[in-house]
Amino acid sequence: MSKPFVLGLTGSIGMGKSTVAAMFEDAGVPVFDADAAVRRLQGPRGALLPAIEVAFPGSTGPEGVLREALGARVFRDRGELARLEAIVHPAVATERQVFLIEHAAEPLVVFDIPLLFEKGGHEAVDAVAVVTAPAAVQRARVLARAGMTPEKIAHILSLQVPDADKRARADHVIDTGTSVRETEEAVRALIARLTRA
Repeated sequence: MSKPFVLGLTGSIGMGKSTVAAMFEDAGVPVFDADAAVRRLQGPRGALLPAIEVAFPGSTGPEGVLREALGARVFRDRGELARLEAIVHPAVATERQVFLIEHAAEPLVVFDIPLLFEKGGHEAVDAVAVVTAPAAVQRARVLARAGMTPEKIAHILSLQVPDADKRARADHVIDTGTSVRETEEAVRALIARLTRA
């Protein structure tokens, strides 16, 4: 039995990746949202809460992970961040495998993974699509988010592979610096190309 073609979808913060992922879904392509899986696993009664609480006492509550408390501990400490990732990433990988099994009959599925290159996930997909936009557009989008500061943007970007490098390594590039209609057309064209028998 043939398995779906797996397209890894990634892009730096503020590039429009979530919007593009929604376009794939609207076109009928199943999308595995890694961030949504993390939120579910860390939310109320989430499967990872006991392990996170043991590793980071006081970082969880009835509503799930206390994001500010946990973030304060891992935001500037790569060692602590690695400890958290060692708990989270295997659980997300398991959810991704279940997703693949559930959609085994589909010609194409998308793995929406923000840190695809940073964490080596690009090696587990058939092709990579990078969502990009001009730097000024990216910065304006990110600064419009609640609680975002230039310092936070700089820190987040320091943890991510630069956009130019991602584009150079991508099999496909989707530009969101254009109109929504042009981006949708690019997504539809890519789906057609990848599902052509």
